[in-house]
Amino acid sequence: MPAAPTFQGSGPVVSASLTTPGLQPVSAPAESNTAASTIRPSVVLTAWLEVAKPRLIPLLLATTLAGMAVSGESWVDGVTVTCTLVGGCLASAAAGVLNCLWEQDLDGRMQRTSRRALPSGRLAQQQAFLLAIALTTLSVVVLVVGVNPLAASLALLGLCSYVLLYTALLKPRTSQNIVVGGVAGAIPPLVGAAAATGHLGWASWWLFALVMLWTPAHFWALALLLKDDYRSVGIPMLPVVKGVQVTARAIRHYALATVAFSLLGIWALPSGGLLYGLLVLPMDARLLQLTGRLSQQAEDPQRARALFRWSILYLFGVSLLLLLARTPQAAALGADWASLVRTVSPLVGLPTLDAWF
Repeated sequence: MPAAPTFQGSGPVVSASLTTPGLQPVSAPAESNTAASTIRPSVVLTAWLEVAKPRLIPLLLATTLAGMAVSGESWVDGVTVTCTLVGGCLASAAAGVLNCLWEQDLDGRMQRTSRRALPSGRLAQQQAFLLAIALTTLSVVVLVVGVNPLAASLALLGLCSYVLLYTALLKPRTSQNIVVGGVAGAIPPLVGAAAATGHLGWASWWLFALVMLWTPAHFWALALLLKDDYRSVGIPMLPVVKGVQVTARAIRHYALATVAFSLLGIWALPSGGLLYGLLVLPMDARLLQLTGRLSQQAEDPQRARALFRWSILYLFGVSLLLLLARTPQAAALGADWASLVRTVSPLVGLPTLDAWF
């Protein structure tokens, strides 16, 4: 077997970022260390598991299931669901390993990531590379055999977009890296839709766009907490380049777009849109409340932290609501409401709205 290539970690990434105008490496101040310590997980994972970034996987799988919910006219069989989730989990893990390989030098110089498996030497580069190859291969095999080639192709596209588009190309070069690079995290709903129907309908693209809009608000809230760490290694995250006030306003704008777009799920769902619409409103209100509080005091790390944590719960919640909306009870609620509309609308001179439900 030929030797695995030797990775230079984030060598190209660091050299590109250090040439970004206005960015000079500095020592991270004490408050940055405090912020980083509140984000760093307290549970220590084995090296093999750590590089796969398992904490990111549940949310990706949740949106995969949501993609199935908005696309399928009926429930997907258990074998297809299982293979889709297993294949997606393997693809996500492979992307995490490749990301760690590419950024190992950068991770070693950031306070938040300096103790990760590769920069600390707990896992060798060659071992990590072989793990990434194995995970990628298994993912493709599981999805092709157990689901369909379209789902496998989309999962592979998500992997490549995360490693090549975001990590290697955009992250070290532009403060808008996550706006475009967020496509990697938005692909799982498409994988779910492909698994459920074998094609991509407009509802799956709606959920793809919703995740794309959600991503900057979510990630920039974290970047506010870690801005000094990013500045110390020359990574041009938005708070580093434009400051916290501009970042807070940008978060507010993307949150508003996310809320507006979330309401389209009422029509995107094959059934149960009414229940989804009623239950998503308080979640939207909380998201806007937290972004509004952050806009008022962008320097407050507690407000950024609260928004970051809620944004995770928000996307989990939306995914759960999309699944609940496909239950018979939710469909019955929509049918009852449609019947009421049919009865009342002629009496008040309004057209019937059956198509909404």
